[in-house]
Amino acid sequence: MLLLNIDHIPGKEMEALGLVKGNVVYSKNFGKDFMAAMKTLVGGEVSDYTEMLNEARAIAVKRMVDEAQKLGADAIVNIRYASASVMQSAAECIAYGTAVKIK
Repeated sequence: MLLLNIDHIPGKEMEALGLVKGNVVYSKNFGKDFMAAMKTLVGGEVSDYTEMLNEARAIAVKRMVDEAQKLGADAIVNIRYASASVMQSAAECIAYGTAVKIK
């Protein structure tokens, strides 16, 4: 599956199949959340949260690709990502784009 964050595939004709998306609400366990809170006292990257968002993004992308495959897509164009805090130590990550069939 070709994944692009531009709205076309250079040199190819496409048929738009529709919007596809994948999302997940993801959290870390209490122990890692506590250690991340301690990290905020001294500053720097909170690597547990970076890891959490990377894992969430990967799950969201897989779900988006699965949805596109059900439509018979060859690619997803104009991909975007968003994330939001749902509650303390839990974040939603969404990936969305336009599923296309290459002609």
